[in-house]
Parts: sequence; C-alpha cells; structure tokens
Amino acid sequence: MSERLLPASPNWYCSRSSDTSPKGVFGFGAKSSVYLVNVTAASPVIAGELKGHRERVSGFAFCRYPGQEEICASSSDDGSVKIWDSQKQATLKEHKAHQSTITSLHWSPVVKDLLVSGDEKGIVVCFWHNRNETQSFFPEPRTIFCLSCSPHNENYIAVGYKDGMIVVIDISRKSEVLHRLRGHDDEIHALAWCPQPGEEELLPRAEETAEAEVANGRKVPDGERGCYLASGSKDQTVRVWSTARGKGVMTLKLPFLKRRGLGVDPTVKERLWLTVHWPHTRPTQIISSCFGGELVVWDLTRSGKQKWALLGSSSEGQNHTRIVFNMSSVCMGESRELLISTSMDRDVKCWDLETLDCCWTLPSLGGFVYSLTFSPVDTGSLALGVGDNMIRVWSTLSIQNRYDTKTFWQGIKSKVTALSWHPLKEGHLAFGTDDGKVGIYDSYSNKPPQISSSYHRKTVYTLAWGPPVPPLSFGGEGDRPTVTLYSCAGEGVILQHNPWKLAGEANDIDKVIRDTNGIKHKLSPHTDLSWKPDGEILAIGNEDGSIEILQAPALRLLCSIQQHHKIINVLRWHHEHGSQPDASHLLASGSNNATVYVHNLKSIIETPSDTPVLVTEPYRSLVGHTAKITSLAWSPHHDGRLVSVCYDGTAQVWDVLKEEAICNYRGHRGRLLCVQWSPVDPDLVWTGGDDFTVQEWAVSKQEHTKPPKGKKSIELEKKRGLQPKPKAKKKKKPAGKGHVAGDQGGRGAEEGASEQEEEQEDVPVKTEHTPTTAAVSKEPRCRQPDAIVSEKNRNGGKGFSFVARESLKDEKQREKQAEAPVKKKKPRSILPLSTSMDHRSREDQQRDCLTLAAVRHSQALPSNCVPGSGAHIQLGLFGDRAALYTMFEEEGRSHIEGGHYESLNSLLLWKGDLAGALQVAIEKGELTEHLVAVSPMAGYQVWVRAVEAFVKQLCFQEQYVKAASYLLSVHKVYEAIDLLKSQQLYREAIALAKARLLPEDPVIKNLYTTWAAILERDGHYSNAAKCYLAADSTYDAAKVIAKKGDVMSLKTAAELALIVGENALSNSLALRCARELLTAQDWLGAREVLQAQESLLGHQLVFCTSELLHQCLAGTKLIDWGSASSHGWTVGSGVPFVDAVAVVWEREFGVSSADVDKVKLLHQQVKSVENPAATANIPIKQLLFHLSHDLTLAVLSSVALARGETVTAMLGALTRCRDATHFTLMRELCRLLLPKGMQSVSSLKAQLDHTDTHSIAAVQSLEAFVCYFQLYEMWWNQSNERPSETQPEKAALPQPSVAGLQRDAQNPSEPAAVNGTGPQDTADEEQGAIPTEEGSDTLEEEPCRSQEAMLASACAVLISETHAALQTTRSVIEEIQLRLSSMMQQHLRAAATPEEQQKELHALPESGSEHEATAASQSGASTAESTSLTSLIASVSEYNKQLAEIPEHIKRYPFPDVIECCLVILHMGRDSASALPEDLQRRCLALLHKYGTAASVIKARHKFCA
Repeated sequence: MSERLLPASPNWYCSRSSDTSPKGVFGFGAKSSVYLVNVTAASPVIAGELKGHRERVSGFAFCRYPGQEEICASSSDDGSVKIWDSQKQATLKEHKAHQSTITSLHWSPVVKDLLVSGDEKGIVVCFWHNRNETQSFFPEPRTIFCLSCSPHNENYIAVGYKDGMIVVIDISRKSEVLHRLRGHDDEIHALAWCPQPGEEELLPRAEETAEAEVANGRKVPDGERGCYLASGSKDQTVRVWSTARGKGVMTLKLPFLKRRGLGVDPTVKERLWLTVHWPHTRPTQIISSCFGGELVVWDLTRSGKQKWALLGSSSEGQNHTRIVFNMSSVCMGESRELLISTSMDRDVKCWDLETLDCCWTLPSLGGFVYSLTFSPVDTGSLALGVGDNMIRVWSTLSIQNRYDTKTFWQGIKSKVTALSWHPLKEGHLAFGTDDGKVGIYDSYSNKPPQISSSYHRKTVYTLAWGPPVPPLSFGGEGDRPTVTLYSCAGEGVILQHNPWKLAGEANDIDKVIRDTNGIKHKLSPHTDLSWKPDGEILAIGNEDGSIEILQAPALRLLCSIQQHHKIINVLRWHHEHGSQPDASHLLASGSNNATVYVHNLKSIIETPSDTPVLVTEPYRSLVGHTAKITSLAWSPHHDGRLVSVCYDGTAQVWDVLKEEAICNYRGHRGRLLCVQWSPVDPDLVWTGGDDFTVQEWAVSKQEHTKPPKGKKSIELEKKRGLQPKPKAKKKKKPAGKGHVAGDQGGRGAEEGASEQEEEQEDVPVKTEHTPTTAAVSKEPRCRQPDAIVSEKNRNGGKGFSFVARESLKDEKQREKQAEAPVKKKKPRSILPLSTSMDHRSREDQQRDCLTLAAVRHSQALPSNCVPGSGAHIQLGLFGDRAALYTMFEEEGRSHIEGGHYESLNSLLLWKGDLAGALQVAIEKGELTEHLVAVSPMAGYQVWVRAVEAFVKQLCFQEQYVKAASYLLSVHKVYEAIDLLKSQQLYREAIALAKARLLPEDPVIKNLYTTWAAILERDGHYSNAAKCYLAADSTYDAAKVIAKKGDVMSLKTAAELALIVGENALSNSLALRCARELLTAQDWLGAREVLQAQESLLGHQLVFCTSELLHQCLAGTKLIDWGSASSHGWTVGSGVPFVDAVAVVWEREFGVSSADVDKVKLLHQQVKSVENPAATANIPIKQLLFHLSHDLTLAVLSSVALARGETVTAMLGALTRCRDATHFTLMRELCRLLLPKGMQSVSSLKAQLDHTDTHSIAAVQSLEAFVCYFQLYEMWWNQSNERPSETQPEKAALPQPSVAGLQRDAQNPSEPAAVNGTGPQDTADEEQGAIPTEEGSDTLEEEPCRSQEAMLASACAVLISETHAALQTTRSVIEEIQLRLSSMMQQHLRAAATPEEQQKELHALPESGSEHEATAASQSGASTAESTSLTSLIASVSEYNKQLAEIPEHIKRYPFPDVIECCLVILHMGRDSASALPEDLQRRCLALLHKYGTAASVIKARHKFCA
C-alpha cells in the first residue's frame, strides 16, 4: 500500500462516474478503475482502488441505505455492472444484462438493493442484487444519456435522452411512462431530484414564470404529491420540472461570464457539459456547471441577478479552469455540506457550500508518468513529466496541503518525457518532450518557457546539467555559463544547450569526442547520459549496450564498459557524501535485459590510463527483475542502496555492497517508468508508471523482498491486462450539434494531444496541435511502452457510438450556415497606434492641429512634444522624415509586442532598412518567400544569410524539398543533397546529385549505397539491388536479391551475377537454386538453371544421377516420385546402375571414355564438393542427394576405367546407408549396383589390379556386404518354410548389431527387425521385405546352386578372424576410454584426496591370457582387485599397439559385424533342415569363444544358440 499517490484523471463525458457515500467516501472512475478517497474538510486521503473492469468505467454510485453505505456499484464499457464492497475492495456480484454500451447508472435511494442502468440503445435495466434478478424496460427508442431514481418514490425513474427528451417511468407498472417532459432541444447531461418531497415551497415562484401551462403527460390527481426534478442540457439551460403536473416550472439560462478579460468563445459553448446537483440540505438551491469550469449556485426563491452566485469567487485560482462533468455532496455534521466536483482540468475539488470556498484540490494525472525529479535547491519540490502534455511541480513537504501542486502547460504541445532541475538556480526546470523540444521553465514565474532553437528529431529521453565542454567551455568565467544543459534523444544524439542563449545553435558533443580521441568510425547512437556529481566524469550509454566513461572538459575516453548486450536505458552515479571511500565511484546501469549492473570505476578515474580501458566484469550484478529496466535511483541517505523500476511492474530496493535484495514494491498496475528517493526521508521512495499514477511508499512496510517469479509474475501480467486496451485514433470531427463536445476526450492516443487544447478560452496562447509522434519510443528503447493507452480510456472519453448520427434539423441548420454570405474581415492596420489616435474626440483632434501647426511654423516646439512618439505619435505622419521614422519605431515596437512581425517587416521595407527587416525576420523565425526574394537588394552576403536562415526555418516546418531548392539558389549543392539525405529523402537526393554533380563524384555512390542499406534492412531487396548496381557494387546487388531465398530470387541473382562477371557467386547461387528445385522434384527446372553455368557440368551429372536414382527407387515406398517435371530417362532391368547412368551421360552430356582428360577433370570437380558423413537422423531426401554424389564418383571412375576407385565409391555409398541406419535403402542400393550379386562382385574383382591391396580390400568389403544380405535372406527363407509355425510377415533386413540379436534371443524363431520396427511395421512396405522367387531380382548369384553351397560360400567370406580381431580391439579401446572418462569426471566432482582417488579407481580384471583379459574388458566385469589409473592407460596403449599391427587396408574399409554373423549361422545350424558343415560351426564357435566374450554377446549366445 502506498503512503500517498496522485491518481489517474477522472473519466470524462459521463453523466455519473463519481459519487460520495453518506460516510464521506468519494469514488470516481478513472480509466478502468475506481479510486476511493476519504473526504474531510481539511484534506483528502486515497483509501484504495477497485480493480476488475477491462475497459473504461462509465458509471459509479454508492448505496445510500443505512447500514450499507460501504456497498457501491460501477458500470463499464466492457458491458458489465459490478457490485463492490468498498471497505474490502472486493467484487460482490456482477451482471451483463446490457447488449450495448452502458451510459448511465444510479443506485435507488429508497430500495437498498435496486441498481438501475441505461444504455445507448434505450434499454433500462433494473437489478435487485439481493435476489440476483434483472428486469429490462424500453420506454423510448432513443439514446440514454443519464438517469436518476426518485428519492421519494421507489418506483419512479427519470431518464434523459440525447435528443433532449426526459421521461419519468414507473417500473411497478411495466415501465409505464408517467411524463414526457419536452423543453430541451439538445443532450440531457444530468438529472437531479429535489431532496424534499412535495412542491409546495416552490409553487408560488413557479406560477410566476413564463412557462406554458401545458402538461406533458397524464393528468395527475389532486391528491397525488409530486417532486421537483432538475435537468441540465447542452442547450445551455437548467430546467426545473414538476412531476405532479408533468411540466416545466422554471428555466435557468447560464450566465455569460468573462474571465481574464475575455468573452465566451462560441466553440466553447459547443463543448459545454452542463451537470446539475441538488444539495441534500438545501432544497431551494441547485448547483450547476458553466461554460469554463465555474460552478453556479442558483437560489430558486430569488429572481434577477440575485438568483445565482459563483463558488470560489472570494479569491483567484479556486475555480476549475475547464468544464465540470460530475458533482456529488456529503453532509459533515448537522449543517455543513461538502461538494465534490470533477473536471476536464484533471482536478478533483472539494467545496464548502456554506462559505462557497474551495477546501482542497486533489490533482490527477492524464498520461504516463515518464519522469520524476526532486529539486536539489528547493527541498521537497518534485517535478513530474506526464504524457498529458503538462508538467506538475508537487511541494511534497507542504504541511497544510499534502497535494500542493502547480501545473505548467504553456509552450508544451507533446508528452513531457524528461525533466531536470538546475543544480544552482532555484525554480529553474529543464524539460524535454516527445516531439524533440527542449526548454527551461521558471517555476516561480507565470511566463512561458524558454525554448531551445535546436530541436531533436525524435523523443527526448534524458536531460542533465553539467559543466560546459568545447566550444562552450572556452572563454573566461564571466563569458560562459557555469553549467550547461545536455539532452539525449531517440535519434542517438546528445546536444549541449547554452542556457544563456537557448536561441543559439546547440552543439553535438560527438564532434568533441571524435576530435579528442581521434575516432574515425561512426559512433554508436547514444541513449542515456549521466554526469558524476563532481562534474568531472560523464557516462554515456549507447544503443549497442556499451557504456563510455569520458573525462571533462575535453571528453577524453577513459574506458568502455561492455557489460550489457542490449540498449542502455538508464545510468546513475552514486552520490558523493557517502562514508564508504569507493561508493562515490559506483555507476549503476540498466538496459533492456533484466539485470542491473554496478561498476566500481575508482581506479580508472583516479589513475587513468593512456589508452582507453575495456571493462567486461561488473562490481555487482543485481538479478531479480524479469523485464526491461527503465529507471534507477541511489538513496541519498545510505551507502550503496539502490532502487530500480522495471517493466515487470515492480520497484526493487537493493543493498549493492552486499548484493542483496531488500524489498519489492508491487502497488502499481502497469509498467514502471521512473523512480526517485525522497531527499528528506530515508524510508520513502516515489515511483511513476503507465498506470497514470505517482505513488509514495515506505521501504520498511513492504512484505515482499524480491520481484515476483512464476505464478506471481503471471498474476501481475493479468493485473496489467485488466487495463484498457489501446483503441485506434479517430479523426476529430468539427464541433457542432449532434456531436459530443470536444470529441469526448478521445482526441489522441494514450497521451496524445493534451486536452488542455480543447478549451481555448482558458489558454488563449495554446493552439490546436496533433503530435506526429504517436508514442514515446526509443526505437527500440524500453521507455516506450509496448502499447499506447487510448486517451478515450484514460479520460473516460469514449465517444458515444451514436454521435455520428445527426438529426435532419442539424443538417438543415448547417446547410443554411454554409449558404449564408461570409462577412469579410477588415484587414489589420499596419499603423495601429497612430490610427487609434484618430478615433479620439473632436476636441483632442483639434488640439493636434494646433500642435502640428506649431511644429511646422514655429521655431520653438511645444513642451513635451516629440512628433511621432508617445502621445503625439499620430503627428509623425504629418511631420518630417525624422518624425515619420520615429513613428515607425514606435509602431514597430508595438508590432513586436503583439507578435505581428509581418507588419514590422513592411515598415522596415518602407523605411528602406531591408537588412533590418531581414534580421528581425531571421531572429523571430518569420522569414517569408517575399523577403528572401528581395534580399539580394541588400547585397550578396545578406542574401546568402537570408537564404540559409530561411532554409533552417523551412526545415523546422518539415518542408525539406523546398529548403533544398533554396540552397541550390545560393550554389550550395552538397548542402542541399546532405539535407535531403538527412531526412531520408534518398530518391530526391539522388536525382539532385545526378543532375548537378559529375558522374564520378563519390557523393552519388555514397547515396546509392546508403539508400541500398536502408532498403535492404526494410526488406525491399529489388530496389536495393538497383541501388547497388547503380553504385557499381555488383556483388552486393546479386547477394541482396538472393537474400529472400526463394527459387525465383535465387535464379535472378544467379543470372545477374553471371551478367556482371561474378562467376563464383553465380555458380554458388545457381547451385542453391537447383537444390531448391530438386527438393520440389523439379528436375527440368534444376537442369535449366545449371545449364546456364558452363563450369557446373559436374554438378549437372550429380543431379542427373539423383534423378535416375529416384526413378529406380520409385517402385518402393522409400520416396514419393513425381514425374511431372522429369526427363523421362530410363534404366534397363538387370543392367548395373553404374553402366545405365554412363549411357545417359554419354547421350545427354557427351561424357564418355573417349575423353579421359575431361572425365578426370569432372571427377576432380565433383570430389572437391563437400559431402559430409551421414548420421542416424538425416532426412531421406538429403541422404539420397549425398548418395547421388557418391554414385556420381563411381560412374566417373568407371568411365575413366579406374576400377579401384569405382569399387571404393560404391562401397562408400553402401557405408553411408549403414551409418544412416537405413538398411532397406542399403539393400535396394546393393540390388541396383550389383544386380547379379556375387557374380557382379566377381566381375568387378576380375577387373582389378591384384597388386593394389587397397582395391582388393575394398572389393572384399563389398563382397562381404553382399554375403551379409544373402545370409539374412536364407535365414528368412528358413523361417518361412517351417510347417509347424505360423509364417511371420516379411520384414526388412535387421540392424547389424549384437543388440538386435539380444532382442531376438527372446524369440529365436523370428529374425530381427530394422531400427526397432517389428515385422508388422515393415511388412506394409511393398519393397521393404526380402523378395521371394516370384518377385523381382534377388541377391542370388547362381539360381542353380544349392542352399548349402550358397550358405557355405557366404560364411567363408563373413567368418574373417582378422576383422573379428579388429572389431573386438576397437570395442575394447572404446570401452576403456569411456571408463577413463567416467573416472576422471568422478574425480573432479569429488575433489578427494589422493588416497580416496585410488579407492574410486576400478581396474580391468587380470587373467592368465591375453584373450581372457579382452573378454573381461568387454563384459565389464570387475574383481575385488583394483588397479591404478596408470594400468588403465597402459592397457589402452597395449591395445593400440595390437591395432597398429593390423594392415591399414583392412582397417580402412568397413566390414559386417563378424560376431553377429557367427550368432546367426549357429542359430541356423540348430535346425535340422539346414545342413551346415560342422567345420563351419566349429569355426564360428571358436571365434565366439575367442572374441565374443563380452557380457552382451555371451548372453545372446546362450539364449540365441542354445
């Protein structure tokens, strides 16, 4: 809970969005909440907030029944009506009976549980909340503006409509209309019943009025007592009605009040909101609002001027300054009654109806609170920068008024985003706005602020006072200010303003930084700055997350902090008066990440290095927030105590020295944007955020320590989600009848244009302004909230949806006004002072004749007579030239005071002082095209100076093209180009540069490249490519077109690169395009792309091989073949795939063995392409393309008659399938490459050079894989021929591993499945199973050979002891290495002593023979005997020696798992149907005993081969 807060502004244009309970609790709707205020005559106290609605609160009312005063109700634009317990601040009940927007709400003063509401469709809903019952009435098909329940009859309800109609209904008679009260001709804004029943007291006065004696409803019996009803309407009248007779008895017209010497502006009348209130203790008085915020008390028993009196007339400054929307009252004691009013000026005022004086004022806020700052001179003065285009200065230490605030709005036309008090001058406050303006206010004066002539192009984020730096630091002490003003804005620039000469040009400090430090590169855009309190060190935060520490005044770079990696949002130095020696050198920083870093820069500042130091480690890291850090503040009362605020909606207090969290404040509903520590109370902190509030809270009273995590964070997000959602801006419609006044507060977004601008009679110097910047944003700085809250939501200014509908009467009136002739306004005199003197009395004019005669014909002038000045200014026109010039000077001074500079310029031109006229126009920013056109008459230099000044003026008006044209008139072509470029008008800048500069001028190329970079960043790649081409950056042009990555872009980029001669890039892009087309199986398109590249013939061959491979596999379910865009090439049945591809190549590409050199060159080209190894998760399309690459190498080797390389490439393709664990594809590929099985292998072997050991080893491995498939095929056939068992469904070949055989050991009668899939899974694949004799080609190389001969032949190849030893040794080495790694990890975790390390080491078991040791290492068995780490390493070395003894050509090529083949053979040998040679089984058993001693193999052997 906060100690004190400034709430959000009450909602606007609602008939009853505030009310006061009999116990003195005032509630008002603000945005989507209801704030509760305890009312006393002394001061207000914020009691709490009712949260629950999702959109603007449109109505609020308290229950007045005794004992239930704490019950209240609210309605909202979200369609709900809620019943609340104001003490517990909890929802009791809710209904959503309305289908349209709710416009009015009232709690019956008589029935304790009756709540009545009306909507814009004319529906009246009565809700009895105790019974939870609703009843709807439809008295009139009109839009309801307000309603009120009778305090004397529980069934009577008065309803006011948009068109001026008032009806009184009786809900007990099925909404019977008792009276239709006609008299108003515009919107009914408020209804109020007389607190006293009956009409006797006012009846005599009512009979004296001139109202027509015509009843508007049914005839009332004489015995029925009525009650008076007051109504306020937009037609500027208050009417009193008799409900007994159903007619009006009194009409009160609003008085035209003059304020500050001004009359009533007609447009203000159109924006009028006329609310009325009938005080509880004063039945003869009515209080109403007036045109400009005044409150009028009407005495109904009097007439004439005595009929009304003003509240707050005893002294200035008591009244509201803008229209009043709601009023309610509460009785304090027996005779004292207080009135509470809410207004468009955002103030809530309390009035004493006895004295008619204002008791207190509660200010409120109409926008995001962007900045808070305490004055260093005037202790306790807190300045608030708010998004409603106003500055508040709050005297927080005021004893009499706890909410003593002063508001400043002059000269501000946008959101106030930055504030900074002058460190020495009391009351001087610098401010920065969303539209880039920087100015200085004197808070003790009513004068407009001084505005700097140098505007930022984007939002001002930070202001800081600091010592001057060059060029302002030059000169003596009296020639320059002691401190200057620095501003940092969204475009990344820091400007130094001279507070003595704000009209002068501000300096960009980047030039000083560059010159001092010799920096040539572009500086990162700046986002924040902070001066060390001693004024010697400046810290600058940048968009790239870096922080630069610079030494004043030359701004020498001391160090760069590279800690944050996101945009810097806030920097804060620790105060200088701490007790800790290092505390004054602490710098806290916050960025778009959620961590606050604190750096201790003492050593860097006190002993600076010759070169800048790079800091990468923080002194403290404060972790806990979950979103962007927006502001920081050090406690001036402690050492190292910091408070941070964040987008997570909380404020966190830290003990930096201990790196601990102290407390967390969660009182706000939205994101926090600013924070300040109280300068007088060490326990108080002030925070502001996007919930439109400023809250004061105590550190010691917070129950939370750290920011919310998990569910709490989600709850806060939901809490913020209840806030109104942003709504789109709507263009403001002209005020007039049929439109809600002032567009009902919905003029801008969140805090768009200030509503102060809607009432011109109060602020005559303010002009209508719609800011071009829709939100405060630091692109991408976080001070910009992610969503802009609608002004309509903030002020309750939701325009009624019916305001666009106008009556026929209104349309006719406007047509008549448009047809009426417009009276021409008389032009202003250029000599107003002398002209006014001619309108005096005849006596004075005759005296002037005597004076003029004496001047012209007498030697002695009359006393005190100077013709042309003072009281004789009119005589200057009739005297000599000197008198005329004197008159011109007087008139000129008058024009300056009145701001009529055009008239002043005319006088100076008539006088012949062209240079003076130009100088005045330049100083005041009032140059015109006419003055610039005649300026050459004063000389060339004057003309150039006038043009330059006019260019600057045009830039302020955002007329950049015209400004560039004027620069051309003085031959400043480069300056004109730079101007257009700075405003990102690159098209115009390039056109100008090419028209006026030489073609080889580097400026043209720079324009093209800069524009291209921007276009590329925005995704306009084609236009960017044009710019690069124009700048002769052909490589960049092709790259940027290819950036999109689609086929068309890649193809275009490849063609462009080929045209401009970038062959390497063209090849790369063409390959990318072809790969994309291959993915879509567009073979024709891929070939077309590659054909354009003569150097990519090798890649064309790869794509051709890929297409043929896809075609051959089309019969399987491995791929989805689409032949719509294929070449129609065919591969003959039974022809080896390599030979078939070679035939196609020779026919289509001319590649044959006749040109061996060409084939070798293509082989080298294809081999140079990277072809990574396969993994188990590789997609099938990618695997097929890699296989195509391997097969292309095989075909090229075959064409070149290099048979050894052909075998190696074929083996590589099969190995790739095995590594990818895709054995079905491996089997199909083996069938394609070797269609005749072992006969094909024998044919290859016969063509090899038998002296080439590597080629022989490769063909042996290839032969082994063929035998491997034959072995599994025979196993399947044996399983399928068993008559006693149900034949299993066919499955693909098993995974060649012992682990697969372990699974099969549970059911040895069925072979293993591939990749963990069972027979049922793989049987669905048409080609996934081993084909039968009736199918297509199989791996049988000799159909006539018997099964036994085939099995013996296959086993002879597979049962290789050399490969069994190689595979076992590699397995042992791998196991020992894994064990060593595990032991080292355990050692590092335990960090034990050497003795403890020895206990943890487990050595391999020792045995009498080498093979027994191998078996022990494979099985992983351990014995009680432990060895050292050294013995394990020695074992690895021993096995590596054994591995080295095996020939390299054996180790180079893969081979099927020998142990697995032994297990399969022994399993098949158990069946009597398979006559395996005993010698073969003994060899398999010998190999298993010798090399298959691992635990997994032993287990599989016992179960699989038993």
